[in-house]
Amino acid sequence: MARREAFLQAVFNGSIDEFLHFIQLHEDAADSFDLNELLQELSRKQKEPLWEKLKCLLTQVLVDDPVEEWQRVGEECDGDMEMDGAPRKEQTTAVIQGVTTVVTFSIPTVDENINCKDLLECALILNGVLYALPDSEKSLAGAIQHLCECWWQKGLEGKEQFGKTAFTLVLRNSFERKSIVGADITRLWQIHRALLCFDYDSEESNEVKDLLLRCFMSISHIKKEEGRRFLSFLFTWNVNFIKMIHGTVKNQLQWFPRSLMTNIAEIYFRAWKKASGEILEVIEHNCIQDFMHHAVHLPRNSPLHPKTRELLSYFHKQNKCRQGVEEVLYRLYQPILWKALKARNSEVRSNAALLFVDAFPILDPHFSKEETDNEIQRQFDELFALLEDTHPLVRSTGVLGASKIAFKYWELIPATVLIDLLKKLIKDLAFDTTSADVRCSVFKCLPIILDNVLSHPLLEQLLPALKYNLHDNSEKVRVAFVDMLLKIKSVRAAKFWKICPIEHLLTRLEIDSRPVSRRLVNLLFSSFFPVDQPEEVWCERCVTLIQMNPAAARKFYQYAHEYTSPANIAKLMLTIQSCVNACIQERLKACDSDDEDSEKENTSMPNNVLSVADTPSMGGLLEVVVILWRSIHKALDRNEAAKNHIVRKFASVLGEYFKTFKDDRCISPLLILASFMPPAAIPAFSCGVISKLRNLPNGATDEKYSTLIDCLCRWGKVGHVLELIHDWIIAEPSTRESNGTSERRVRIQEVHESKPELALDYAEYLLTHHMNRDCLLSLPKEKLSQFLIVLQAAKVVLDSNIRGTCARFPGFHQTTALRAFSLYCRLSIHLQYKFASEGQDYLSDLKETGAWIENTVLPAFLTEEQEGNLDLSNETAQLVIQTYLTVCKDLIAVGLGDLEFEVHLLNMALVMTCKDGGYVFIPLLLSILKEMVEASLVHHLDSSGHVTELLDNMQNMFQRILECLAIRLRSLREEGTQLIHSVQQPLGEFIHVVQGCAVTCPVIHHGVLSSLLAAVVVETGYTLQQKASSSEELTPAKTFSELPPLSYALMRIVIKSANVIRSFLNELMESIVNDEIDGIHSITSAAYIVALIKGKYKPSYIKDTASALQRKLTTYSEITKEDVSSTKRMLYEFALLALDEILRP
Repeated sequence: MARREAFLQAVFNGSIDEFLHFIQLHEDAADSFDLNELLQELSRKQKEPLWEKLKCLLTQVLVDDPVEEWQRVGEECDGDMEMDGAPRKEQTTAVIQGVTTVVTFSIPTVDENINCKDLLECALILNGVLYALPDSEKSLAGAIQHLCECWWQKGLEGKEQFGKTAFTLVLRNSFERKSIVGADITRLWQIHRALLCFDYDSEESNEVKDLLLRCFMSISHIKKEEGRRFLSFLFTWNVNFIKMIHGTVKNQLQWFPRSLMTNIAEIYFRAWKKASGEILEVIEHNCIQDFMHHAVHLPRNSPLHPKTRELLSYFHKQNKCRQGVEEVLYRLYQPILWKALKARNSEVRSNAALLFVDAFPILDPHFSKEETDNEIQRQFDELFALLEDTHPLVRSTGVLGASKIAFKYWELIPATVLIDLLKKLIKDLAFDTTSADVRCSVFKCLPIILDNVLSHPLLEQLLPALKYNLHDNSEKVRVAFVDMLLKIKSVRAAKFWKICPIEHLLTRLEIDSRPVSRRLVNLLFSSFFPVDQPEEVWCERCVTLIQMNPAAARKFYQYAHEYTSPANIAKLMLTIQSCVNACIQERLKACDSDDEDSEKENTSMPNNVLSVADTPSMGGLLEVVVILWRSIHKALDRNEAAKNHIVRKFASVLGEYFKTFKDDRCISPLLILASFMPPAAIPAFSCGVISKLRNLPNGATDEKYSTLIDCLCRWGKVGHVLELIHDWIIAEPSTRESNGTSERRVRIQEVHESKPELALDYAEYLLTHHMNRDCLLSLPKEKLSQFLIVLQAAKVVLDSNIRGTCARFPGFHQTTALRAFSLYCRLSIHLQYKFASEGQDYLSDLKETGAWIENTVLPAFLTEEQEGNLDLSNETAQLVIQTYLTVCKDLIAVGLGDLEFEVHLLNMALVMTCKDGGYVFIPLLLSILKEMVEASLVHHLDSSGHVTELLDNMQNMFQRILECLAIRLRSLREEGTQLIHSVQQPLGEFIHVVQGCAVTCPVIHHGVLSSLLAAVVVETGYTLQQKASSSEELTPAKTFSELPPLSYALMRIVIKSANVIRSFLNELMESIVNDEIDGIHSITSAAYIVALIKGKYKPSYIKDTASALQRKLTTYSEITKEDVSSTKRMLYEFALLALDEILRP
């Protein structure tokens, strides 16, 4: 009580310090003084004088220290000028804050019996202060804003002014933060009706309009319930503002996620539901119907199309539960939908069909029963028309619509209509030969109908007609078909094997791709791997599956681990092992028994009983074990105990399996099985693997040795294979002396049989299989270097063959030596890649090999080719060069060739092509050029000497290749034509890569295009000259095939790409400007080529090229003075005619 009186006394006396002291006590949470309680306890006679004194106090402090001066004082303080104003400002701020607090707490106490005139004046003064406050006074501004909100919510006199202030500030502050918080949106909704205080056409509303439109761009406003209420309320402000809202929403749709569309649709729906009069009409026609129009006419690939459909779908869903929706949909769709279903544009028809299906049935609730029946029948007729549309997209949409409608309204649709509808889908569209998309849509949409249990009896009768669709030539159709079978199985609509027999499913499983096979395994899994039954049943089903289709069984168990646990896979493996063990035991018992009755009993066993003699079944079971082990090897690596258990189980019987099974069908999986186990677990077998490899004869197939080598690699014993290869390649007779001291001693000669061919088979297998290659390259560097030296022996043999001398390795034939040489070069690349980071340079070995080829092999090849000798040494030299070039191509392709190496290689290639025999290397050389250009794209080239030389050599090389082709064509036309055909693919790939470097490496691009252009112009010009000289009539060509052979081959490549055509014509234009296209023959040839391009393409820049040629041609107009029969005049007139034809509008 004393404090209350003291507070009132402080205010009445105008004591600022005491007033501020009480305000501090109120703000102190530890103190019991509470202004809110104090004001509620005051009587009317106490409140009114208090508010009057507060008004005087507030007025006095604002007169003494106007808020408008605070900004100036702050600037002076910043400049270290006068500092006296700062304490006064702090006191004034505190007084305003205190008065704001008292006024805010006074608002709830106001009633009709109290005169609140002074309180209103205080609030108005504070409202005016608010707009003058500097940005630094955020706390005070927030307090005054809260006062305005309270005044508006209390509904006191003058609330409009305070409501506008509060509304504007809440709206503005919510966007000033980095992220909009939910509390701001809630406060905005609490004072949302303050918006109606604003005059829409006044200037003060402009800021509010902008802020309100920003709300429609805010995901936070759209997601929050209060935000959606607020946004839907904004439609009621003004008719013109609705159009602005709708335009903003449409502009923002592309940035909004599709998941937000339901919320946006809810905003429109709420606004429509509450609207009336002109506002309702604008929402319906300018908003909802506008969305309908866009949903019909937007391109299907537009990101806005599915979002617009999602918006309308919300209205379609309200059709059945909200009054008035059905009528408005019927009315708004009437001028759009039915017309769009008949549109000429198939995409428009398809879009309209999507809306039609989603909104079906579109009815007016005021229809009579007869009118309703007629309208529904008309709409079913439209549905059947969609299924018979000429465009596949519309038919596919019709299938989706028919399926959705059948699912929703099955019990309401007449049986005859349902039967006709399903027959149309299953017996007609499922076999649509014109479109795989339509067939696919049938099988994707039938599961929709299957979700309605009432459809199962009818579908069970109709679906068996689809069994051959499992073998559709389109993968996506097969995938959809199997998905349909999975749906049938899950809903138990029918037995899937009655729709598609098991034999068909297994045949497809055997040969089909991964997407189809995985689904087929899922479909058949419970049949052949029934995890809810005993493990013996699993094995029985496995045997059954193997006997039905062994290849399908392998594929089934390849994917089985995706549908069950690793534990079940391991159990099946052990169950199969027990089954095989039992079969072996039965055979041993039969063999040990000599009793004839027993023999008779054995021979009378039915054929379907599994036995060891059934090699296909036994081999299949062993293959399944291998496949299953492979599928869970990662899980076994994580569970050491389980892995050791499985290893012990199979290791204990592996020896017996090898004794029992001798057929390759069984041996192969057994060898793979052995490779999964550590060698210590199977010592008897592991010790004999290298002996098996050593005892194989020359010419053994890879099936004989591949699994053995795999075993050694997995066991980390690849070094044993290298030793064997080493022994066989460099094997020499060794002499061992007997004991004794006499001079006449017995000498025993031990001969290690040389098998270089088989050694190279082993080496090639090691290098060409990823896992084995990794094992090989993990060996110490010294062993790998020794292996490289062993393979290098091939160079000695090849050198001897080329020189005609005796070889040091008599077991090496030409073919064997070439294989060894290829492996030597390839191993050098692998070692360079492996040890380049360690500073080891294996590339030098290839460089030395290149020097050997350049100094020995190449001269021999070129000399003998020039002399016409086609003996064995010449063939050997050619094969050596081709092998080396192939390896160099691969070296550059993987990015291991440096600039110096590439320059040297091109220099050697230029020497090759200078002689007649060099043409045989042109396909390889083009591939090498392509790899060099690609390498230049990846590694940005500097301007060093090697780079300049490399670029020059690449251009010269391509020009030399074109010259070789032309020379070969002139000397031997038939062989030249065959050569051009052989280089078509590498030449096309090279041109394509060169086009890609038009920006990054313009030197190469210009050089290649200029050489290509010159070749075409020269050859075509020569041909035209020959025709003109022989008085043959020159007629414009209609196809490129009428060009000479080389030009035809080059232009076929050029016209495949619009970018290459443009570059070709740009090069031609540049040649014309630089007078490189000069002379009547070249101009006529160029015009002839441009005319052909114009016949196939219509780009505008063709006319620019033709105009330049025409201007160039006019400089030779004196040719018209020559005799009519002269060659030059004929060419001139022909070119003039061709260019006129091109330039004709």
